[in-house]
Amino acid sequence: MKFIWVFHAKHIKQFSIIILAAFFAAGLIYVERSQLTVFSTPEGPQAFYRAEIDTNQIALTFNLSWGEQRIGPILDVLEQREISNATFFVSASWAETYPDLVKNIKERGHSIGNHGYQYKSYTNWEDEKIKRDLRLSQQLLSDLTGQKTTLLRPPNGDFDKRVLKLAEGEGLNIIHWSVDSRDYENPGVDAIVTNVMSKTTPGDVLLFHASDSVKQTHKALPIIIDQLRDKGFDFSTVDELMASTQTKTEEIK
Repeated sequence: MKFIWVFHAKHIKQFSIIILAAFFAAGLIYVERSQLTVFSTPEGPQAFYRAEIDTNQIALTFNLSWGEQRIGPILDVLEQREISNATFFVSASWAETYPDLVKNIKERGHSIGNHGYQYKSYTNWEDEKIKRDLRLSQQLLSDLTGQKTTLLRPPNGDFDKRVLKLAEGEGLNIIHWSVDSRDYENPGVDAIVTNVMSKTTPGDVLLFHASDSVKQTHKALPIIIDQLRDKGFDFSTVDELMASTQTKTEEIK
């Protein structure tokens, strides 16, 4: 059986603590992570899925790859709840089709992340094809937003150690998630709310979708935001969660 390393962020003051902890860590730690396919080696690139912090900061993220009907209502909910720091991981082929919607997301204060171009799983591709897709998507998003994103969520959230290294070579940080709303299943508003509220803890990255396939996200979102605030949570960008943190290694089967 093969074992591979997985990384997450931990708020610490001294980098030496990480080295000592890694050196004295014995055996293998199993990290039970639903749909987690993020791997790395200690010396290699790192993937971010949450920050272990003491403050009640969390990040809202949305995947967007097709359609134009759901993004507007979702943006309206965020604006009504005075949230302007979510991160939208958009497929560049979608962005190419709907440039005005990309600009609308940006104008409302949200961040744009790379979600690939073709929306095909990178783990099934050869290196050069992955690099071409990353470069094309980066160029298109940069042209539309006037900024170069450093955040990548690969299509389907599907990647491995090889993809991590290729993304790093293109100047991209891979962002996973720690709480999955499972809104893409359209299980009902109550189920989406429960999926989020039952699992969210400080430092989490929450996953939602804004494609036309999700029918209930815009209805569940205001309930979730209100309940999270009632619990004392504040909303941050992914970049803010990543800031002032150091990496800690864990091993995964």
